[in-house]
Amino acid sequence: MSMLFRNELHEDFGSWPIAYIPYGGADFGEIRAVAEAVGDGDHSAFYEAWVSAGDRLKGEAEAALSGGHKVSARELYLRASVFYAAAYHPLYGAPVDPRLLSAFRKQTDALEMGLALSAPTIEPLSIPLAETPMPGYFIPAQGLEHEMRPLIIFNNGYDGTITDTYFACAVAASRRGYHSLLFDGPGQGAMLYEHGIPLRPDWDVIIRAVVDFAVNYPLVDPDRIALSGWSLGGFLAPRGAAGEPRIAALIADPGTWSIADGFRKVIVQKFGVPAEATADLGALDQTLLDTMDAFIHSNPVLNWKVVQRGFWVHGVDNLRAFLASAELFTMRGHAERIQCPTLITQAENDGLAADAGLFFDTLRCPKTLMRFTAEEGADGHCEMKNRSLLNRRVLDWLDTQFGPGSS
Repeated sequence: MSMLFRNELHEDFGSWPIAYIPYGGADFGEIRAVAEAVGDGDHSAFYEAWVSAGDRLKGEAEAALSGGHKVSARELYLRASVFYAAAYHPLYGAPVDPRLLSAFRKQTDALEMGLALSAPTIEPLSIPLAETPMPGYFIPAQGLEHEMRPLIIFNNGYDGTITDTYFACAVAASRRGYHSLLFDGPGQGAMLYEHGIPLRPDWDVIIRAVVDFAVNYPLVDPDRIALSGWSLGGFLAPRGAAGEPRIAALIADPGTWSIADGFRKVIVQKFGVPAEATADLGALDQTLLDTMDAFIHSNPVLNWKVVQRGFWVHGVDNLRAFLASAELFTMRGHAERIQCPTLITQAENDGLAADAGLFFDTLRCPKTLMRFTAEEGADGHCEMKNRSLLNRRVLDWLDTQFGPGSS
């Protein structure tokens, strides 16, 4: 498929809404129109094109609501939230760009306006965690809104938002008879953007808090709670499930063994460093670190991934501190503790899924490895060009785990 956007970073982020087309998050022509509006423009042009489209959709939603067309208003508000969410990722980094906060707040408002028009009304939730509760939303099963049902807790990744998870995961789950619980944890969405709370490796603490909340929710079957993580959530969800026995089924899309190991491979291949010298990335030679730092800053995509996103999400301000933090995010010593049936996905041409097989082999629980291919149009990170295939197969697997009446 040829690129819609002319800039590689813009293509990465601007193509996300393609995955949401089957679930009402966008239509292809709208995405293409934004790409044409951006043209050869910079990150500001990218931001302005998406926000402008979001504003237009929100205006249409308001007009529909004024005219008594609640169904259209709901659809348009939710769609506007996707367009606002797509706008600001190239602006990542500390200090927080005011434009990022502006678009994120517009995104949240549009999402909540759309969900409020659902039947029954879906309202924002607050999940207790230390001094700063986590924002969340309970998305009921379609047509079974008042029944006790199995629940899927959807765990986001490095830079996705609740809006992304809603369209990529929760709509499909709702259609299949599952309740869903969406949340922002430390280092994600509102917890990072609004409160400056960084990512943490002890994700079992986070999942314990979310499950504590879930089991007290009246519509949740406490014996059928699944945990599903996508992108970096393919590490976070398993790390959480390793310390939370109330999780009855686990999905990691893709199965992510570690953050640091990916960097280790690049360092060995790109900089000719012996593998043994990369055993502890936080203790690398300073000369090598300086060389790496210059290389990262010279590459816009790497600079975004490591400096703009990595430093900010991990709450650090230099490469050594970031790499030392990355070492803490590993399933080593934790994978063996997962007890529930576990599904690991691995998509062709997804470098972040490279260790999914190692992860799978280390598991001691009932387990399934599910592969996705370019022939199916489902290659690449999180199967974003054929997300409906991913959802169909994963939910079929979950139906099997939870037995008759699960969907």
